[in-house]
Amino acid sequence: MISVITGDIINSRNTEAEKWLRPLKEALDEIGSSPKSWEIYRGDSFQAEITNPENALQHVIAIKASVKQVKGIDVRLSIGIGDKTFDSPNITESNGDAFVRSGEGYELLSSAKQNIIVKSPDAAFDEEINLYLLLLLIAMDNWTPKAAEYVRMNLKGNLKQVDIAKKLGITQSSVSERHKRAYMDEVRAVEDRYRKQLKKLEL
Repeated sequence: MISVITGDIINSRNTEAEKWLRPLKEALDEIGSSPKSWEIYRGDSFQAEITNPENALQHVIAIKASVKQVKGIDVRLSIGIGDKTFDSPNITESNGDAFVRSGEGYELLSSAKQNIIVKSPDAAFDEEINLYLLLLLIAMDNWTPKAAEYVRMNLKGNLKQVDIAKKLGITQSSVSERHKRAYMDEVRAVEDRYRKQLKKLEL
């Protein structure tokens, strides 16, 4: 059982590609190497394979935080969970239920009016997690570049606020304020719930 992320950049033509491409590639590099684990295609679309589905939502949040550091840029992301039946050196040529569900979820994003969606073999799991994501996206879609920068750093090494303050060259109280404005505790809570509920599934 694996998970596949399918996504694309929102408003990609409104700014220079290099501004959002670099942080996107950095986030994807944490998943694995291209083109086996991830690939960017059609300019602003991409796909990535997560070997352990439990880590998929954390990677999705990291990708979103990475690109939202660029003002005016956002991302649509679909997580598909399932089997992999054909393994290719290029991820875009691999296949299986995880790839199909990821593509189906991606097609639902516009009608669902949310920028992150999960599609697994379990409808009850999907309903619960997607409701959490719908509510969490009220905050995440409105991250400022500074809030997104904080989230990205918080996810990277689980650093203490004092360490983040030093890296960003700001006060600890400013870091604490960014933590609140990014709704970091809520982000962590949903990501933790996703992991716990996924472990319960007999996939």
